[in-house]
Amino acid sequence: MGAAAPADPIAAVIARMQAIAAGLPAADGVARFNHLYLEVTQAVDGQVATTGFADPAFLSALDVTFAGLYFAAVDAAAAGQAPSRAWAPLFEARGRPGIAPIQFALAGMNAHINHDLPVALVKTFEALRSSPDPNGPVHADYERVNATIGAVERRVKAEYATGLAGVADAVLGHLDDVVAMWSIEEARNAAWQHCELLWAVRDDPPLYAAALDTLGGLCGLASRGLLVPVLDIGA
Repeated sequence: MGAAAPADPIAAVIARMQAIAAGLPAADGVARFNHLYLEVTQAVDGQVATTGFADPAFLSALDVTFAGLYFAAVDAAAAGQAPSRAWAPLFEARGRPGIAPIQFALAGMNAHINHDLPVALVKTFEALRSSPDPNGPVHADYERVNATIGAVERRVKAEYATGLAGVADAVLGHLDDVVAMWSIEEARNAAWQHCELLWAVRDDPPLYAAALDTLGGLCGLASRGLLVPVLDIGA
């Protein structure tokens, strides 16, 4: 009898996101982000499996490490602990009225990409005994994923917008202004640059911790801007 095939780590990530979704009401702010993240993960996993990447093993390892940081925030909140500064605005506002679904989704993406992704990149490079090279094949793979994530984001944005029928045009215009603050490509570009910064100071724990704390504070500030209630304006 042959050995059992190794478990698919991405399948486990997807299963955990599905479990999170099953345990939350659809209107919960974290559920809104989880829905977008699940769609993105499934799309990227499909792209890695079917498209010729230079280093698909790195992308898969990165996906698992990256998702683990989100799961840590979910677990901390479930245990009554404060999430990181980057995640705090989303978890604090998850049930607040007047916030559109896409705002919750993008606030989660902001925390996860601008804060968690640099950390996940550093951890993955360390685990695979590699290093960030902006001119290397891993970075080229990293950039190729942008289009897939952007397409999913636009699809989910349109899906969430269908629930806003009847909302005043002035409110929708203000919501567009809020959403315009966010760019997936710019966020991922910045995440890579922050990875290089964290990589450069990784052997100096106090400096690494200070850089990460500053990044978390900036991400939290951006999320608070994304989560400004807009649906009660003009009511």
